[in-house]
Amino acid sequence: MPTRNAISTRRRLTGGSARLGAARLGAARLGAASLAVLSLGAASLGGWVLAGPAAAAPLAAAVTATASSCSQPPGAVSCTPAPGTPALTSGGTVQQIRQIVQCGSMMYAVGSFTTLTGYDASTGNADATFHRSNAFSFAATPPYAVSNWRPDVNGEVNSIAVGGGHCSTAYLGGSFGQVHRQRARNIVAVSTSAGTVRTSFRHDANNTVLTLVLHGRHLLAGGFFTSINGSSHHYYVSLNRTTGANDGYLDLHISGRYSYPGARFNRTRVFNQQVSHSGGRLLAEGDFTSVGGKRRQQIFMLSLAPRRARLTSWNSTEFYERCQVREPYYLRAAAWSPDDSTVYIATTGYHLYLAPIGMTPRTGLCDAAAAFPAGNRQVRHKWINYTGCDSLYAAAGGNGIAYFGGHERWADNNDNCDAASPAAIPAPGMVGLSASAGTVVFNPTRSRGLGADDMLLTSAGLWIASDTFGGPSQCGGQPGFAGICFLPYGSSS
Repeated sequence: MPTRNAISTRRRLTGGSARLGAARLGAARLGAASLAVLSLGAASLGGWVLAGPAAAAPLAAAVTATASSCSQPPGAVSCTPAPGTPALTSGGTVQQIRQIVQCGSMMYAVGSFTTLTGYDASTGNADATFHRSNAFSFAATPPYAVSNWRPDVNGEVNSIAVGGGHCSTAYLGGSFGQVHRQRARNIVAVSTSAGTVRTSFRHDANNTVLTLVLHGRHLLAGGFFTSINGSSHHYYVSLNRTTGANDGYLDLHISGRYSYPGARFNRTRVFNQQVSHSGGRLLAEGDFTSVGGKRRQQIFMLSLAPRRARLTSWNSTEFYERCQVREPYYLRAAAWSPDDSTVYIATTGYHLYLAPIGMTPRTGLCDAAAAFPAGNRQVRHKWINYTGCDSLYAAAGGNGIAYFGGHERWADNNDNCDAASPAAIPAPGMVGLSASAGTVVFNPTRSRGLGADDMLLTSAGLWIASDTFGGPSQCGGQPGFAGICFLPYGSSS
């Protein structure tokens, strides 16, 4: 299932109309700690503190992905990306894909962008330029032709959910005020053919929408909002997918935010969510301390019963740990294993609150990939793999392997922060870890940029959403994959 879904991661540092770039700093889903560096002041990214475009250069230059000697274990996707997928154009403005989803034969990508290149079926030009405002679609199979779909959203789109007969409707959530030249505030349903607004679906949220997921007849929406389509439900709500009205499927009374000495001000939100493969459960990540009258922080799990979604007892005391003061909310994305028995999480956070930065064994869930049992009970981690104080924003669970992406430099870096320990493995941008042991088994590398903000694993392979920060375009040792990289199943040769 897509993250953010993701968002990703995520998945967003501050709330309000001036949300941080990838919401999901979005990684405040902002997923990829995102475009905050461009317009919203200082944001903590791994070991760096950025305060605008000029300050971003050290991040881009710190580690550059290089062609790796990647090996492809059984069940993993290829080390080599499929050629010809659409790519964002690099220039003076950072562009970013926040989320990718598939419906039928089409892929749908949303984020913050205006131009891209790809295959034009009408001319046969494989490197045509397309002007698309924050949402576009393309064929899921070669030559990955970019479609004529143009909803023309005038602000960042954090999340997309596509459904209906023949994938006829796309639901968009983000921070915007107009879609296809019609007023629509932060949430909207549009036709996947013409891109026009479906006026039967109400389209008004009083603050940023960070994550959308379809479940049966329900559209589950999360974000910073306190009012959406006439409902006063705060931060998370289930909407009728036809009318957009609150359908009463969720009633969780989410509240609270993270507060401790020195902690950066943070606002309550639901940032990202993932439906299990069976469709019976859901994970949601965000900034909260109470869900359904129970103590929950960073993440919670719902049982998706036919008539009502209910909070489960799944929880861990590890989710109550505090990370570095700049990143009180740190659990950006989660993913289910194929059999839904394991939950994988991807985190930011730098290091534990008040923990030393120097050469020392890392502890806690800050800046790490981790696996937890998915049973309905109090749980503890199965394994943790540390990046060495670099952020992760996306996760996907495959057969025997768990994929993670962010702007990390290393994996297996359990004994240092902002430097490589003796056992650390260079793994810029993404990595695949053993589902059973959490050790590195797949290492194709990727340009780091702001970070991989979403990963979508389909029956065909692994889609990775990223950005153009610092001009990155490399994936699996190959150039030309700014914004989107697809690692298919099959041979790497």
